[in-house]
Amino acid sequence: MHIEVTLGTCGGRPRIAGHRIRVQDIVIWTEQGQSPDPIVADFPQLSLADVYAALTYYHDHRDEIDRQIRADDEFVERMRTESGPGILDRFRYGDRRADSLPS
Repeated sequence: MHIEVTLGTCGGRPRIAGHRIRVQDIVIWTEQGQSPDPIVADFPQLSLADVYAALTYYHDHRDEIDRQIRADDEFVERMRTESGPGILDRFRYGDRRADSLPS
């Protein structure tokens, strides 16, 4: 079995068995233009069969995985809005208040 769901691991999201790489991660990477071979090259602990199993799982559970991806995107956006710029953003954009860290 290439795909497993374990409560308490990766938020209970479907993932490649024995790894913390979620099905949605594989989906996002392929949507960004990566094909399975480069994904395996970047993560040699995965097999090509693992990547294709994740894509197959996605196509069998498309609504569920798309919903999870949207929920994660909304969470990240909510955190950005609520927390404001982080220290790296302040450095990047020249906010001088970031020059010293709180003691």
